[in-house]
Amino acid sequence: MASMTFGQKSFTPVPPQKGSFPLDHEGECKTFMIKYMLCLREKKNENSLCRQQSKDYLNCRMEKGLMAKEDWNKLGYADLVSENNSS
Repeated sequence: MASMTFGQKSFTPVPPQKGSFPLDHEGECKTFMIKYMLCLREKKNENSLCRQQSKDYLNCRMEKGLMAKEDWNKLGYADLVSENNSS
């Protein structure tokens, strides 16, 4: 039997901003994740060849609130952003 101490504050968990991603329970970014995983399989796990798919997946997570929004330069995708803007 658990006892409750009066005046004790209740703990409300919040998702981390960096370092660990909350799970995508609703599958909101599942299609992007599958595209990334298929690319990895096709490219024999050479993740540098699947950077656009990885960026698309992270973008989905940021747009859906599954991770904090971060500048692409800080995430190492500055070159992909400049390529997308020039085309």
